[in-house]
Amino acid sequence: MPVSLITTKGQTTIPKKIRDYLKLQAGDKVDFVVKGDGKVALEPATLDVKELEGILHRPGMRAISAEEMKKALRRRFKKK
Repeated sequence: MPVSLITTKGQTTIPKKIRDYLKLQAGDKVDFVVKGDGKVALEPATLDVKELEGILHRPGMRAISAEEMKKALRRRFKKK
């Protein structure tokens, strides 16, 4: 089982085996989820853009496809 050391600042490195399994890359965010049994799970903080489709629509706005939205998000977050 992969383990990680916590620094005095509360920081840790996610072991490569776990990063690969979760498909995490530098700059990705993660969620720490406290389960009902008291255990904590680490999950990628990702959301499929298809779940967002249509939530920002306003009258007179041109609708865009989920694929266009995904491309726009990729362009926006690659700049950081």
